[in-house]
Amino acid sequence: MEENSTQQAAQTDEKLKQLQDSILAANIPQLVLVTISYALDLRSSDIHIEPLKTHIRIRYRVDGVLREVVEYPSNLHPAVVSRIKIMSNLKIDEQRLPQDGRADVTTKDGREMDLRISTLPTVNGEKIVMRIQDKSRKIPELSELGISGISLKNLNTALKSPNGIIINTGPTGSGKTTTLYACLTKLNRPEVNILTIEDPVEIQLDGLNQSQVHHDIDYDFASGMRCALRQDPNIIMVGEMRDKETANTAIEASLTGHLVFSTLHTNSSVESITRLINMGIQPYLLTSTIELIIAQRLVRKLCDNCKQPVQTSPEITELVKHALESLHAEGEIDPALLQKMQFHEAVGCEKCNNIGYHGRVGLYEVFKMNNELRKLIGGDGNMIAIEEAAKKNGMVTLEQAGVIKALQGMTSLEEVYRVARKAE
Repeated sequence: MEENSTQQAAQTDEKLKQLQDSILAANIPQLVLVTISYALDLRSSDIHIEPLKTHIRIRYRVDGVLREVVEYPSNLHPAVVSRIKIMSNLKIDEQRLPQDGRADVTTKDGREMDLRISTLPTVNGEKIVMRIQDKSRKIPELSELGISGISLKNLNTALKSPNGIIINTGPTGSGKTTTLYACLTKLNRPEVNILTIEDPVEIQLDGLNQSQVHHDIDYDFASGMRCALRQDPNIIMVGEMRDKETANTAIEASLTGHLVFSTLHTNSSVESITRLINMGIQPYLLTSTIELIIAQRLVRKLCDNCKQPVQTSPEITELVKHALESLHAEGEIDPALLQKMQFHEAVGCEKCNNIGYHGRVGLYEVFKMNNELRKLIGGDGNMIAIEEAAKKNGMVTLEQAGVIKALQGMTSLEEVYRVARKAE
């Protein structure tokens, strides 16, 4: 195992050298190809090529955090931009307007990648961001994503419902799509008709009927949902509830016997209810259709090779105790871990490229609808009261889920509070 990681480190060092050599030689095709190849080796999700005043810098987003990789002179940039535009069928002579495109890339080891390319005019030249989608990536099981305990139990129960709405919420890049794909994979059987309306279709799955929206011809989420209902579906996944029309169509689908999955951009599961009410959806429709709301974040996992125990200050200990005092879910955490109150910190070694983290794991907050919550939502809709009632019914908040993973040695407290807010 150690030998493999040493070989991988040597290969990535070699890629960096190739990238630097192609810059020195002004070999543009090689520069672009190695930039993408090196990004794949480092498990990057996005490549940023950014023109600054005196030079161009390339940064990779690895495990959710941007890191600078290399710089090249400004005089090479027009050729680099043209090369990437040709790859993604964009207009080479249009430099004043933003453009979006895509390209399919196959690596030397046979991995198929889908690149989503976005250009943006800036005062120093065109900035390019390439989002990498690994087509050959296997969809993980729900338990592998980081969801566990009562949250996993409630989600599995909701997946058995014949109808209802399951909403996944969180910021861009928090793993919502992967979680929904994991749910759909679990439900994907020959006797079930699953339709998805996406923007874009990120991973193609056998057995699913996946449709991509096209806003330029008015084929959006709402019209896609209406068409999907005429396709005799059992399960529908709509990429995002962006407006009242899409939300109303999802509610209509749920009331007519379909299981509907969708996403929202809110900070917590309870805030999703506020957002839908603000869109103009009647509370009684929400209480009769919503089965489950998932809020999620991704945190970086500590490198098992170099993580070290860290002494916790009295303030941090108090913060953790305050976070866990409202945890009503039985068996969510080993009492011995609570007694020990031991956390770890990132150090950095050769295996993790001296970052201290390797890979990511999800934090999940799962809000399960019940009669008590229906009464509260249908009444004055006080969000604080709704959240307290949900916690009493066993909901584990994002902060609590993060603290539990930190106590288990998976991540650091610093990482948890980077993505989850502290309880008041």
